[in-house]
Amino acid sequence: ENKGRIISMDVEDRKLSELKKRADRAGAKIIQTQLINETAIFQLKNTADRLLLDVPCSGLGVLRRTPDAKWKLNLNFIDQIKKKQQEIICNYSQMLKSGGIMVYATCSILPSENQEQIEQFLNSKYGNFEMLNERKVLPSEGFDGFYMCALKKK
Repeated sequence: ENKGRIISMDVEDRKLSELKKRADRAGAKIIQTQLINETAIFQLKNTADRLLLDVPCSGLGVLRRTPDAKWKLNLNFIDQIKKKQQEIICNYSQMLKSGGIMVYATCSILPSENQEQIEQFLNSKYGNFEMLNERKVLPSEGFDGFYMCALKKK
């Protein structure tokens, strides 16, 4: 129906360009793309009804498709990713209106990138949310592993 507005943000322009091409092919005219910057977060504070945070992660749920990824994994890398995830969820959650729904998603199966991140967020000053649902899918034949959690802003 092309009603409403969808804003897609990323740090990589090439990903946004690819999304725009796919959206155009699908006839989706309400998608705006924007490189991530701190100003955008504050300009959009308390404006979003829905928010999908597909955060950077270790990728441990998709090793079946990207087996070489295991060579970049070390404790320092995981610690950096966890800090980035917490920064993203705390900052971007502020874009939601009261009553808005946020989904936090990773392609990781590590509790430290998933359930523990949500718990830390809910216990933070930004955590004025209630958990609606969460799901972890383990990698299996033909499927990647991933985690997702839906939260509602109070």
